[in-house]
Amino acid sequence: MTDPVVQISKLWTVFQNGDKEAVIHKDLDLTVERGEVMSLVGGSGTGKTVLLRQMLGLETPTKGEITVLGKPAAELGKRGAASRVGMLFQQGALFSAFTVLENIAFPLRELKSLPSALIREAAMVKLQMVGLPADAADKMPSDLSGGMIKRVALARALIMDPPLLLLDEPTAGLDPDSSDSFCALLRSLHQGMGLTVVMVTHDLDTIFELSTRIAVLASQKVIINDAPKKVIAFEHPFIREFFLGERGQRAMALLHHPAQPI
Repeated sequence: MTDPVVQISKLWTVFQNGDKEAVIHKDLDLTVERGEVMSLVGGSGTGKTVLLRQMLGLETPTKGEITVLGKPAAELGKRGAASRVGMLFQQGALFSAFTVLENIAFPLRELKSLPSALIREAAMVKLQMVGLPADAADKMPSDLSGGMIKRVALARALIMDPPLLLLDEPTAGLDPDSSDSFCALLRSLHQGMGLTVVMVTHDLDTIFELSTRIAVLASQKVIINDAPKKVIAFEHPFIREFFLGERGQRAMALLHHPAQPI
């Protein structure tokens, strides 16, 4: 058995709000195994995106341990995580003054150790890998649709071929067709590149389409981390409301699709 890609043990996240303390996570444990697609779900204020940022080393938990690819997550934040962890932020977070190709190439240029021609070639490969035409390279972010912004941001997250990809609401703001297309792209890249993926999403179609496991955050910890069918069968008020309402019932039909990776 290989070592986990992410191992979180006894994690506490406490924020100060004036004289009061807000405990977001309390003795939270989570394991992400190599090659899986894990979805983090939970109600508002359960600290899903905070947990992603802690995995990336951008935030430090109050207590507890996080190891990513065998090293403390804090080291990723200090040394730069781009070569080991790719991050797709919710709104893409593209640099508005850079072209598409400059955005994709940015992590490589920051290394200051590769020739410009090689950087451009690598960025063009990733541009095509995410399904964008070569003539998109010189466009500005303001010229892109929402779906194209997501793809450019994904290409940038993958420019250094990281083994771990973190996604924050990857299909938020996309119309149904664009969302389906982006899910198909993520599934293809996950399989083709051997990625481990952790994503935060509220979109039930995305969850059922991509997840091999779902980790549910409630009561300041992960209450269950298991295959989708087992999570849905777990008795808890949030799970009942989130998965078994009208939207959940419609999305659950995907569980019976033969291509569904459960």
